[in-house]
Amino acid sequence: MQAATRELREEIDEAIARVLDSGYYLLGKELEAFEREFAEYSGAKHCIGVGNGLEALILSLKALGVRAGDEVIVPSNTYIATWLAVSYCGARPVPVEPDERTYNIDPEKIEAAVTKHTRGILPVHLYGQPADIGRIKEIAAKRDLWILEDAAQAHGARYKGKPAGGLGNIAGWSFYPGKNLGALGDGGAVTTNSDDLADRVRVLRNYGSRIKYLNEVKGVNSRLDEIQAAILRVKLRRLDNWNARRRAIAAQYHEGLQHSGLVLPYVPEWAEPVHHLFVVRSKRRDALRAHLEKSGIGALIHYPIPPHLQNAYKDMAMRPGSLPISERIHEEVLSLPIGPHLSETQAATVIRAIEEFRA
Repeated sequence: MQAATRELREEIDEAIARVLDSGYYLLGKELEAFEREFAEYSGAKHCIGVGNGLEALILSLKALGVRAGDEVIVPSNTYIATWLAVSYCGARPVPVEPDERTYNIDPEKIEAAVTKHTRGILPVHLYGQPADIGRIKEIAAKRDLWILEDAAQAHGARYKGKPAGGLGNIAGWSFYPGKNLGALGDGGAVTTNSDDLADRVRVLRNYGSRIKYLNEVKGVNSRLDEIQAAILRVKLRRLDNWNARRRAIAAQYHEGLQHSGLVLPYVPEWAEPVHHLFVVRSKRRDALRAHLEKSGIGALIHYPIPPHLQNAYKDMAMRPGSLPISERIHEEVLSLPIGPHLSETQAATVIRAIEEFRA
């Protein structure tokens, strides 16, 4: 994050100064420009900037008409925000286990989870790798369900050559500072090819209003501000280059760790991931992490506890063992350092440390 800011400091300073000089801080020209540019980048007709990634999902669900009593199919293996968005709409998240190779929701397990209350499917492009949207779309069409992409980790990822964000009915994005495209604070967006859904999200994000003091529906205050939009415009111009750097580091890890005994990320032939995270698996995960930290290498766990075992979802009464694939994954995953400013030398140091641990 700091390295990215240093690289672009002059351009970021100019962007912030442009906003300050304009006197417009919300719903102004910078946001309009960013929405136009990010929509084009994501292969979508519309982009609507909002406050953060969670609100992007909530507003998308509200625009889709989700309400109390509805069910939405979600991955069991994901960050809890995916589930929380469904819960905040009064609906019930219905977890489906992942394909253990890709860690994304397993399309072959979705149909068994569909009931008369199911309204849609919320796949996550986890770790920056697209979910199998083609297969999910077949199921959605058969069952008359919509698809909301959680693209929070997938800025620039592609499925069969098509960018994430324009693959389903609507998509939610996060611009949290650590994302591939990150703001200098919270931020989010919704992309869609639907004029109707885009219009609903625009109204909902601004107190339910198109015209000041005229409120059509019960909306919220969730707006991407002008300064963050201006900063994101600067970073968007670098995103493809930064993603290419991430791919180069991922390739170096794959080459250097092929005999490490770790389970390395699997990439289907139809996927073009952007490696938001480089996640390996080890049955000795905690010992490996301790060894890396002792070697001065920071490795993180995304995520230590699956949503169904969090106290926040104790009302679902899902005991340990109820979603065994996700539980096994969460016990073994470790995220190695990756990012556009990680050098080949630093990546080689990570590889050597892992080989030392193995030896």
